[in-house]
Amino acid sequence: LWNGSFPFYPGANACFPFDTTWAVIISVFLSMLATFIIILPGIRGRGRLFWFLRVLMGLFVGAVVLIIQFTKDWETGWVTANTSYKSFSRALVNVDVGLHIGLAGVNVTLVGNPVNQVNETINYNEHFAWSFDADYDHSYGEGLEKGLPSPILYVAEKFTTQSPCSMHRQYHISGHYASLTLWMAFCTWLISILLFSMPILLYGGYMLLLTAALMLFSLLFFFTAKNTPKCPIQFGPSSLKTDYGGSFWLTLATGLLCLVLGLGVIILNSMQPEKLKLVFNLDKGNGEE
Repeated sequence: LWNGSFPFYPGANACFPFDTTWAVIISVFLSMLATFIIILPGIRGRGRLFWFLRVLMGLFVGAVVLIIQFTKDWETGWVTANTSYKSFSRALVNVDVGLHIGLAGVNVTLVGNPVNQVNETINYNEHFAWSFDADYDHSYGEGLEKGLPSPILYVAEKFTTQSPCSMHRQYHISGHYASLTLWMAFCTWLISILLFSMPILLYGGYMLLLTAALMLFSLLFFFTAKNTPKCPIQFGPSSLKTDYGGSFWLTLATGLLCLVLGLGVIILNSMQPEKLKLVFNLDKGNGEE
């Protein structure tokens, strides 16, 4: 014991880290977009605008499907509370506790109001993974050994396999199947891009519809975990409640966009194929072929 309590490790994971995976994905897609913009002047006539919109929409959908696999804000919640900071200590601190749930784990954030209290800097962000190649209970055990602040351990404990709340099983299974469905959506998106470039427009529209359906199904999987009974995360009179985060709504918006675009391609192909050929910059010969 150190001053009557367990010592804290000096290097706290402060702030909310920027995932380098996001940077890689965004850089790749921005590089592709820059390349297409460079060759844009070589396309003649009004087909230039339609070609650029197709490229922009295609890259946007692909980037979203990849990025949301690694985001940690599918479900988020914050609460401000006066709570104990250390084990075996009566000192209370005023903090903001944040919970961020992703497909592969949870992030627990602890920020003091003000940041400097009880002679320490209270600014933590800890990630606990539950993907199939990670052991959540082991990550939680490491947090206990490090001596993480009590609010972080209290929130993280709710998601352990031994917890009677059963939230680990709910979110683990839902996150796994949602992630698998999104990988399938990425594959169908690639097939749709290939079919549109061949061009086989009708089947490209079908693949775009399948991409939308898979993205919406991933939301359904996550929805089942969100709406199952959970143990309350209580800090005195205040409770930490979560709601759908940015990744959930971005997936919903992108899925609806793919649905509208896929239906538009199919309807135009059956009712006004000439306008569809104009959008895809096809001449009469290519369309007949």
